[in-house]
Amino acid sequence: SWSPATGLSSTTGATVTANPSSTMTYTVVGTNANGCSNSAVVTVTVNPLPNVNITANNDSICLGQSTTLTASGANIYAWSPSTGLSSTTGSTVTASPTTTTTYTVTGTNGVNCQDTATVTIYVLPLPNVTATSTPAAICIGGSATLTATGGVSYTWSPATGLSSTTGSPVTATPT
Repeated sequence: SWSPATGLSSTTGATVTANPSSTMTYTVVGTNANGCSNSAVVTVTVNPLPNVNITANNDSICLGQSTTLTASGANIYAWSPSTGLSSTTGSTVTASPTTTTTYTVTGTNGVNCQDTATVTIYVLPLPNVTATSTPAAICIGGSATLTATGGVSYTWSPATGLSSTTGSPVTATPT
């Protein structure tokens, strides 16, 4: 017979299932055919589940960029999928996906108690920027109009000979 009954599937029998909500010490008393009894004690340790969280430096990146993902709440971490990750283990990894990807981290507290968390990194397309010069060729002392399209803002470099380093169109008067 087993006691206490808390968390046990049965209080009698050679094999019972223990599912306590906290660490519990059970006593079993065994009796042989002669009516003699003896007891043994067993402790079932209940470890807390980790509470895993993920933070991302930026959850939206431009194609070709990366972001840092940091997991917390456990002792050991495993990341998946591996696509675009600098590592599949560790609390901090660098994600450089080429398409929008949902990453999952499984955190373990060292005794096989696990929790998972997910984060989606959105990959934004690059603008299709084009630049034209009107006219395409100039004489010394002349100027050309440089026009950019495909974006919403523009930065030009080098600044030498430009009427402005931002916007479109700008006038180029190179020497």
